[in-house]
Amino acid sequence: SGKIPHAKVAVVISDQSSAAGLKRAQDCGIETVVIERHGRAREAHDKEIVAALRDRQVDFICLAGYMRILSRDFIAAYRGRILNIHPSLLPSFTGLEAQKQALEHRVKVAGCTVHFVDETLDGGPIVAQRVVPVREDDTVETLSTRILEQEHELYPEAVTTVLALANVSQAAQS
Repeated sequence: SGKIPHAKVAVVISDQSSAAGLKRAQDCGIETVVIERHGRAREAHDKEIVAALRDRQVDFICLAGYMRILSRDFIAAYRGRILNIHPSLLPSFTGLEAQKQALEHRVKVAGCTVHFVDETLDGGPIVAQRVVPVREDDTVETLSTRILEQEHELYPEAVTTVLALANVSQAAQS
């Protein structure tokens, strides 16, 4: 959509052939690749993804809905250049069902976090967060919907910031 200046989506890769993001990317004329993971070791699957990314000269990776911890080799290949979005205010409520965890803990605010990916579960350094109030009548579905709306705004903002800082750093090194 042009929200992120001086950036181009080179490819959308999924391990799920039915992923909604693939259809959306295809509708926008963006290349898509499906790399199945069923029955394969994580390292072999990740190696194939890294090869596909390198073939396309990808510099930066944005994960969304990728429900698997990346292998050490994958992270090493793109250390400091992988972002993820998570539907909680990290470091609280890592892993699956973050919204359910928030409701079970009766927190007053929830939200979303964009963070760099490292070897830990939803652990790397935090780039940006957005707060979403938790309402008395919230369900997992209603809270998830409001958090997702904020994720769609926060992620491109965070990517823009990270890429701008990377460009400043590269310019300073030149």
